[in-house]
Amino acid sequence: MAMDMDQLRRIFYEECRENLEVLERELLALDPEATDLESINTIFRAAHSIKGGAATFNLDDISHFTHDMETLLDEAREGKRQLDSHTIDVLLRGGDCILSMLESYENDTDYDSSERDAVTEALNTIMGNAAAAPSEEQTPDVADVPAVSVAGEWLVGFEPHPDMLFSGNDPVRILRELEALPGGADIECDPSALPDFNELDPEQLFLKWQVRVDGHVPREDIEAIFDWVEDECELSITRNEEASTGSASSATTSASENIAASDNAPVASAQPAEEQTSDKAQTASKSSSKKTAPKPAAKSDASVSSIRVEIDKVDNLINLVGELVITQSMLAELSSNFSPEKLEQLQSGLEQLMQNTKELQESVLDIRMLPISFAFNRFPRLIRDLSSQLGKRVELMIEGESTELDKTVLERISDPLVHLVRNAVDHGLESPEERKEKGKPETGLVHLNAYHQGGSIVIEVSDDGAGLNKEKIWQKALAKGLISDDLPIDELTDTQVFNLVFAPGFSTADQVSDVSGRGVGMDVVRRNIEQLGGNIDVHSAPEKGSTFKISLPLTLAILDGQLVKVAGQVYVVPLISIIESIQIDSQQIKTASGVQLYRLRDENIPILLLKEEFGLGHCGEDLDKQLLCLVEAGDKKVGLLLDELLGQQQVVIKSLESNYTRVAGISGATILGDGSVSLILDIQGLITQFLSRVSDASGHIAAA
Repeated sequence: MAMDMDQLRRIFYEECRENLEVLERELLALDPEATDLESINTIFRAAHSIKGGAATFNLDDISHFTHDMETLLDEAREGKRQLDSHTIDVLLRGGDCILSMLESYENDTDYDSSERDAVTEALNTIMGNAAAAPSEEQTPDVADVPAVSVAGEWLVGFEPHPDMLFSGNDPVRILRELEALPGGADIECDPSALPDFNELDPEQLFLKWQVRVDGHVPREDIEAIFDWVEDECELSITRNEEASTGSASSATTSASENIAASDNAPVASAQPAEEQTSDKAQTASKSSSKKTAPKPAAKSDASVSSIRVEIDKVDNLINLVGELVITQSMLAELSSNFSPEKLEQLQSGLEQLMQNTKELQESVLDIRMLPISFAFNRFPRLIRDLSSQLGKRVELMIEGESTELDKTVLERISDPLVHLVRNAVDHGLESPEERKEKGKPETGLVHLNAYHQGGSIVIEVSDDGAGLNKEKIWQKALAKGLISDDLPIDELTDTQVFNLVFAPGFSTADQVSDVSGRGVGMDVVRRNIEQLGGNIDVHSAPEKGSTFKISLPLTLAILDGQLVKVAGQVYVVPLISIIESIQIDSQQIKTASGVQLYRLRDENIPILLLKEEFGLGHCGEDLDKQLLCLVEAGDKKVGLLLDELLGQQQVVIKSLESNYTRVAGISGATILGDGSVSLILDIQGLITQFLSRVSDASGHIAAA
């Protein structure tokens, strides 16, 4: 049976990532004062799965490194060791190292082994056996193994079932792990069950092994090696009556010879112990530039390249395809023998086809929807690291983690969220001493919340810290020339002042730290969110904290749009941005600072002349016969001057940037029913560009 090893490797990479997420989540949830045994068992199983899978694919550096973590976890689950905060930190660093090594194999790149070595040393120090613990770079020194064991050596009988290979397990991997135990292993192969050559099935196993293991090795370490195959083999582990007096060197040599006989390609031929140690040391010295394990083809992106879909969604998709096939068959039969009296049947069939197509489209889009917990899950670790680094006590509260949004939006919103959370911990929350003086709890709160609102998803990042200092922001803006010197703070609203934090290079931090303070983040956050067709607002109150509110479209693939005509060109305005459309009354138009304003229900709304904005001509003075489409993005409103309103239509978004170049005020393009191409307006971009130009002309706020 042929197996695609590249496909199996990809599956292992995905499962390894899932196990790393489990490991990190459970470690963060552990209470050092009252350790939960079930949580430790869950962490141990995750590490053991990673080790076993890595060994199967000859990823020895991952396997050996995870073995050290697994040994520490095994002691904890047996009650021999308490997992304190320092140990949990080391294990979390170990998870990061495994992920780094995994990504290097995925992308066929090198990784820096210094952090891995540092974590290995920390693990060995915790276990109190730094000098003797084996690792990838260190083989047990045979001179350090006592000539006579206190107890007799272990005798391991291992007889795999004939069909073990079909489960993906390999006896050579198991023998290799036995050989890696302290003191090595003396492995003898029993070929007595081999059939004649003509009857030999290369996919069946007929060999069995007797293995001698040093008596100092705990029985649990031997049993752990067989955890993956305990139901697929006959296994016996007993004590030898005689003391273990054999040479560790000869045992290691014998083991190498037997493994080499079982699998010529993956395992090198036998060498004396001294030569093996030397070779391993040389291999370790080159580990940061060259790995010996096989690697797959390079990948350009290590982000989420696949998603898991609930079976109910797949079943629904299959049912819809079935309905579509039935409708297609009906229409085909009508077209083959059509007559005028069958016109009503044809219309009914076309309506059914339209309904089936719409449901199929919604079902496919639903498959791309993922819970935002994929982005939120990284923050417990981030909060833990930041609170330790900054000396603050921080509690993280997460709500709405099951709220779904499109996979593309999810991937691109993660980095802005990280920056907002870092700012909340560093700038927003006070130190425990300051909070105590103010009568607040010493532990600050960072709150992440997500929910649906209309056709958008809203994400809020809030804290209960000191809040934004309006006076300090204003002074910084004056110093950087973001506002004019003659503009008093009383003439600015709170929103206008708070929006200054999104100006390039703006920062209120008194000192630059590793966390923040360089002023190179919030402008990028807003730009990235606006590129997704979203917007960000900030609300703050003194001593009560700040809230950053992000509004994003659920998907970047399809939108409901209003077709409009300007200077003979058809554009698409997202329906979600439209407030209303009205016939212009020229008596309600006023001009201030060179900007036309439309008076509507006691509100002055700036008029954006699309024809002039896109260089399609001049609008002239008479606007009576034209339409004004009121649109909003966040808390900002403008009126788009249009020639004509056409119909509403659901359109498929095509990227203009990837096919041509980025155009200001345009978010993409689509193909209409008549085959013509129509541009989709970027309402957020248009409003921001227009209001910025107006602000510059008025000479007040240069960046808000």
